[in-house]
Amino acid sequence: MKSLLLGNEALAQGSIDAGLSGVYAYPGTPSTEITEYIQKSKLAQELKIHTTWSVNEKTAMEAALGMSYVGKRSMVVMKHVGLNVASDVFMNMAVSGINGGLVVVVADDPSMHSSQNEQDSRFYGKFAMIPILEPSSQQEAYDVMSYAFDLSEDVKLPVLLRMVTRLSHSRAGIKVKQRRDQNEIDLPRDTSRFALLPSNARKQFDLLVSKKDTLVHCSETSNLNSLRLSENRNTGIIACGLAYNYLMENIGEDLSFYSILKISQYPLPKEKIQALYRHCDKIIVMEEGYPIVEELLHNYFDENDKIKGRLSGDLPRTGELNPNIVGRALGLFQNSTEPVPSVVTPRPPQLCDGCGHTDLFNTINEVIREIGDKNVFGDIGCYALGALPPMNTVNTLIDMGASITMAKGAADAGMDNAIAVIGDSTFTHSGMTGLLDAVYENSPITVIISDNSAVAMTGAQESTAVGRLHKICLGLGVHPDHLKTIVPLKKNHDENVEVLRNELKYKGVSVIISERPCVRLSRDQKEVIKAKIAALN
Repeated sequence: MKSLLLGNEALAQGSIDAGLSGVYAYPGTPSTEITEYIQKSKLAQELKIHTTWSVNEKTAMEAALGMSYVGKRSMVVMKHVGLNVASDVFMNMAVSGINGGLVVVVADDPSMHSSQNEQDSRFYGKFAMIPILEPSSQQEAYDVMSYAFDLSEDVKLPVLLRMVTRLSHSRAGIKVKQRRDQNEIDLPRDTSRFALLPSNARKQFDLLVSKKDTLVHCSETSNLNSLRLSENRNTGIIACGLAYNYLMENIGEDLSFYSILKISQYPLPKEKIQALYRHCDKIIVMEEGYPIVEELLHNYFDENDKIKGRLSGDLPRTGELNPNIVGRALGLFQNSTEPVPSVVTPRPPQLCDGCGHTDLFNTINEVIREIGDKNVFGDIGCYALGALPPMNTVNTLIDMGASITMAKGAADAGMDNAIAVIGDSTFTHSGMTGLLDAVYENSPITVIISDNSAVAMTGAQESTAVGRLHKICLGLGVHPDHLKTIVPLKKNHDENVEVLRNELKYKGVSVIISERPCVRLSRDQKEVIKAKIAALN
């Protein structure tokens, strides 16, 4: 019997069946369903697998390393830009190595469906010199988890597992296998490798570099990488991850015309690549994301005109691949001239009806008429839509937590009336340190924390900020006279405008907490939030 699962869900089930003891994550599309699936799994609950959301990706990865340290299998999950947040520990744990298997799952977002960029996480894996796995199908996403944990424990390194949006969010029938028991606690025999003082780190780094040949051998012999040479020597194809699926959709069972190298494990299998290169007149590299493999092949070989892909223009340089793009690159058909039906044309996202952010933006917009229209620094969350019509309130959106620090920098340069707008979960994720910077210099900025008691943009997961914002701000040094609370409702509009106007006059740090639960929260969720707030107070 098969289960119909999203790619994310298949990966999550695969991790449970591979002996997982804990998953650590911060919500981020397209990765969120992995952790949510484990949180909702009755089997995971029976096995007492740790599934609580972390404050941010860095704390998640450090906790996963701690679980690995005691010998258990752990997984850390994030979207691609989250790896930027966790890169400190990511790079260093490649040097220290791991104990229990540790898999870093990163869901990339080519075409930027819900992201600021479309960075390719394979660069990070190559930078850290660790194995990278890139499943090509939902079944492979399930199957690869057991292999990933085994590989991690064999080479004593974290393994980076790269997903992409289309694979994460499409379904297929998955055949599951027998579950493996969780590891017992088994502390490392030599803990010095986890204490990265320079004398220890130098030894560990030498050890990491020395593993290169072993990792290449693992890729050469891996079932995830397969080479099939055709009698026709015209075209060879290197298809990485999901691109292999798109290739198969185009050529079906007709394998006689193309020689194909499927790659789902890195570092690259050089012997297989050289065999394909020698055999074929032309090589097309199909990869979702950046032209990483294509660039490497240009470095390996001198006859660069033989290698085609994103750099040559045979495939688009940016955005996702799809079966049509792959088919055109193979010359199977030409560009479609059919108009796109209006029902499937892109429509800009909008805030939900009744959203508290809307009333907050209306408050800010009234004051903007007095202070100028380029003073509002935004952040990552639903309220980022305030940068679009009809609100047109927010001027900047860079990364998690940047609203406060950018407002501070602008104020340092002499801007008057700098406003930072940040959500409650983003504030605890990355905004607290920026506020401490501002408090330390008593920077003349007004920080508005739009508190909807949820990580709303990714599905209304529970926010670690619930009931804590006021105390956190006081603890960071915000003056009590300039720590205000408002309720963003139409009936409170004039009162809220006056609060904001007065705080903008203060030449120091002021914080306004705009409190109104997300409209997507159920009645039961709101009752749980009320109970938590009451317990904290």
